[in-house]
Amino acid sequence: MKIAIFGSKHQKKGQVEKLFEILQRNNAEIYLQEKFYNYLKDMLRLDYKIEGIIKGNEFDADLVVSIGGDGTFLRAVSVIGKKNIPILGINAGRLGFLADVGEEDLEDTFADIFSGNYRIEHRSQLHLSTEHKEYQGFNYALNEIAILKQDTASMITVHAHINGEYLTSYEADGLIIATPTGSTAYALSAGGPVMTPDSASFVIAAIAPHSLGGRPLVVRDDCEITFDVESRNNSYLVSLDGRSNIFRTGTRLTVKKADFDLQVVKRKDNSFYNTLRNKLMWGVDPRQS
Repeated sequence: MKIAIFGSKHQKKGQVEKLFEILQRNNAEIYLQEKFYNYLKDMLRLDYKIEGIIKGNEFDADLVVSIGGDGTFLRAVSVIGKKNIPILGINAGRLGFLADVGEEDLEDTFADIFSGNYRIEHRSQLHLSTEHKEYQGFNYALNEIAILKQDTASMITVHAHINGEYLTSYEADGLIIATPTGSTAYALSAGGPVMTPDSASFVIAAIAPHSLGGRPLVVRDDCEITFDVESRNNSYLVSLDGRSNIFRTGTRLTVKKADFDLQVVKRKDNSFYNTLRNKLMWGVDPRQS
C-alpha cells in the first residue's frame, strides 16, 4: 500500500515511532510531506527508509495519513484537493473530531486497514467563487467558509441571498457557512447545531450578531448562497478552513456545495455518536469525576 504522511511540528516521538514501525512491518510504501520529513530528521532525529518526499500538491497514494490535530488534517485535505484519495486522521493534538484515532488505537486501526476491514465516509465540501477569482489558493473548504471583519472595532454587514431570494442582512463580527463536518468546529462556538456527517445541509451562523434575532439557520446543501459585504474600512477577511484572504467591499461571494467530496477512513465500529460522547463528554457528570 502506498501511504502519504502529513504531519505537524508538534509530535510525540513515541507515537511517530509506533506509526512507522507498524507501516514498515506491513511493507507499506511511505511518502512524507517535505516539511514533516525535515521535522522528523532535524528535530526528532528520526531516520526512516521512505520511498519519496512530497514537495508540492502533485502526488499519488492509496491513502493519506494525517498525524496531528484537526488543523493538520485540514491542511492535508487542501493538498489532496480533487485527487479522490482517502484520508485517515491520527490525533496528536487535543480535541480531534477529524483526527480521531488515538495512539492506543494505532495497531487495531492499521490491522483493519491492511485487511480491508474499514469503511469510507463521504464528506461534503464548500466551494467559494467570485466574479474575478479574487481568492488566492484552494477555494474549497471541508469545515467552513467564514466572512470576518478585518479590524478589531467595527462590525460588518453581510447581505445574504439564497437561490436569489433575499434572506437577511447580518450585522455581526462575521458569518460562518459550515458543512455537517464543520458543524462541530467554528460554527459550534457560534451557537450552531451539531449535524451528523451524512446530513444534506449547511449551517449559516453569525459571529457575535448585533441582534437577538440572528439565530443559526440550517439550509439544504443544493442551494446557492450569495453574500454582499459592507465594511467601514472597505475590506474584510474570507477564511476557508483557516486559510484567509483580504477582500474589498463590492465583491460578491457565491458559496455552494463542491462537485466532489472527501473520503474519510473510519473503523467499522467507530460511530459519529460515539465520537460525540467521547469528545464533548455527553452524559458525563463532572461532580462524579
